[in-house]
This record gives sequence, structure tokens and C-alpha cells, in this order.
Amino acid sequence: MIKKIISGKSNVKNFINQIIDGNTKINITIEKEVDKILEKVKRNGDKALIYFAKRFDKCNIKKNEIKIKVSEINKFAKKCPKSIEKALNFAASRIKKFHKFQLPKNYKYSDEKGVLMGSKWMPISSIGIYVPGGTAIYPSSILMNSIPAKIAGVERIVMVIPQKDKNLNPILAKAAQISMVDEIFRVGGAHSIAALAYGTKTITPVDKIVGPGNLYVTIAKKKLFGKVGIDMLAGPSEILIVADKKNNPDWIAADLLSQAEHDINSRAILITNDLLFGKNVLKSINSILKILPRSKIASKSWTKNGGVIIVKNFSNVDDIINKLSPEHLELAIDKPDNFFNKIKNAGSVFLGRYTPEAIGDYVAGPNHVLPTGRTARFSSGLGVMDFLKKTTFTKCSKKSLKLISSQAIKLAEAEGLYGHALSIYIRNKI
Repeated sequence: MIKKIISGKSNVKNFINQIIDGNTKINITIEKEVDKILEKVKRNGDKALIYFAKRFDKCNIKKNEIKIKVSEINKFAKKCPKSIEKALNFAASRIKKFHKFQLPKNYKYSDEKGVLMGSKWMPISSIGIYVPGGTAIYPSSILMNSIPAKIAGVERIVMVIPQKDKNLNPILAKAAQISMVDEIFRVGGAHSIAALAYGTKTITPVDKIVGPGNLYVTIAKKKLFGKVGIDMLAGPSEILIVADKKNNPDWIAADLLSQAEHDINSRAILITNDLLFGKNVLKSINSILKILPRSKIASKSWTKNGGVIIVKNFSNVDDIINKLSPEHLELAIDKPDNFFNKIKNAGSVFLGRYTPEAIGDYVAGPNHVLPTGRTARFSSGLGVMDFLKKTTFTKCSKKSLKLISSQAIKLAEAEGLYGHALSIYIRNKI
């Protein structure tokens, strides 16, 4: 059995500090590689995309094959099993319903001086969605990224996805149809991010890029922020579970491994107040790993980053949670709603013994694109607001300008910006 028990105040503190310090590491070698990829795409456009598709994805494409034709998408989508199509539509309907509540309202008002002010929300014109390839397919990510954008009113949604051959997975094709994706391109990795930001002859640039990817994709998004908007810098998946001995150890073990199976760098941590329960969860983990199809990935992830923290009671566990600021937090304890009131930093919280995090990945409704690497301290999960921008407005009459201008002139002069002061003062002379 893998020994992953962490107990004692100093040991727990050291374990948490290791996690915090680990989130600050940057891979300089990969950064330099990404720089070269971005520059090559910026300079050579489609030619670079074709080169990198062959180099990284072993996919030989011609210029006219970078974009997947609508007729091809329809052909692939028809092959999607009906049972999966039904599940996708079920998930989409719940995601739509939840995210419609996020739509903000415009407002305007006139103050006592007669100045009209307000705020107007408008959708971003175009977005790019990155859909990971690799060891799994992610139709749920297409739904989670595209549906809030459509609710916000985004006109053009572009999807990029790495492919080893020219056959788009039927489930992904159907998810793209249901989500009303407008264009799909057979490219992935850092080069696809560069194409979405800079544009090529085949790919028209977008205003914002969303969706998680590998380290190359994340670094590319970071470097191109400013040229294009991004949602967040997504890292490996994380789950933190607070559970007492009233839980079934198999359930909690399965929940931990549900995130560990994503990636060898994923992090799964259990906090419990019962040592025997913690040991039983470890036994269950080892049993499940013997039968889990993605056990090789999950095992490496659990061995490298997993752990069971033993505490005397849950009274101060909120301090640990808020320090770790996990992407996913399960509260499988009595009165989880009361405990939730003490949580300040978490991407998404799953309350009670019958709410596994995995339900949130697919059909619960809230978005599963969430802040990782402790960024939940200052950011939120993806939502409708990520696809909207706010413009404020002000309207002064001759009378209202005169009533407020003297104080503005004083402040402009105090800052030494006399041109500012003049532009206000000159209107009061009429």
C-alpha cells in the first residue's frame, strides 16, 4: 500500500507549503520552445500550422484541410451514438439554465447635479475554444465553453482541436453542433493559440481564447494575453475532499481518483478527522487502481501528488482549505452548508455525501472550467460574464457640467495636468 498519511501539525504545514511552493515553478525550457512556435506561426501562418500538426500530432494536412468543412462535421456528428447525443442534450439544457441566471443588467441614472451615468454590457464579438486532444476526449468542455458564450451573445465561436488523423471524433462533432460552434480547425497546441491570436489566411483571429490545455497551451495563452483576451491559466486538475468516517471509503476513493485520472500532475487530497477511515480510503484507492482503465495515469498522479491529511477535528480545516484554494472542494460531512459559509477560496464546492465532483463535470449545471493552482484566491470559474464587456457612459448638460467642473479642475491642476483642466474650464466660458 502507498503510504500517504500526513498527520501532526508540522507535517501538515510542510505538506501544504510544498503544494504552495510547487505552484510557482516555471518550465523555462518549454517557455523558450513556445516563443519559437508563436514566432513561426506569426511569420509563416498556415505553413507553420501544417508543419506543427505533422511534428506534434503526426497529422498530415494540406492548407485546405486545416478547416473542417461543415459537411464533414455533419458527417462525423451523424455517427455519434444516440445515447450519447441524448446525454449531451441533457447536459446542455442544464448548463444553459444555470448560466442564464448570470446575465447582468444594464443601468443608468441621473444624479442630483443632473449628470446622466450608466453602464452597458455588450458581448465579445468572437472567441476561440481550445479542446484538448491527448489521452481522452472532452465533449463536456465544448459545452461548458461554448454555451455561456452563446448566452452572452457571442457571434462567432471557433474551435481548435489537435488530431492524429483527419477524422473528428463523432461525439465531439455532435457536442460542437449542440453548442452552436461556428468553425472547427484541425490544429492544437501552442501553434493553434498563436493562430487564434495572430490569425492566418485560413483562421481569422478572435478576441478571446478560452479552454484548458497542456503546459504549452497555457504558456502560449499567457504570452499572448494583451494581443488577445484569455479566460485563465489553467493548470492540472485538483480536488480537495473533507470527509468524516460516516462516508463509504470506496466513494471517497473513487472521488479522489476521478481527478487523479486526468493527468499525472493532477492533485487529489483528503482531509479527515479519523485515522482508520483515512487508511480504509487508501485501501480502496489501491483496489480501484487495479481495475481503473486509466490506472497508469491515476496511479502516477496519486503517488506523486496525493495525500490523506489527518486532523483532530474540522474546526480549523477552513484555514487549510482557504490556503490551498482548491479547484474542486467536496464537503462530505454533517451540515456542509454551515461549513461552506467559512470557505473563501474554492473554484466550485460540492455539498454533502451524495454530490461527487464528477457530477459537476457533466450535468449539474455550473461550469467545470475552474481556477487551478490557488488562483481561486482571486478568480472565478468560467461563466457568461467572461464573454461580456462593460462600457460606462456619462452625459453632462451645460448646467450639470458647470455644477461639477470646479472640483474636477482643482484635481487636474493638483496632478499638474493643465490640459485636462483647460478642456473643462473652456466650456464654462460660453
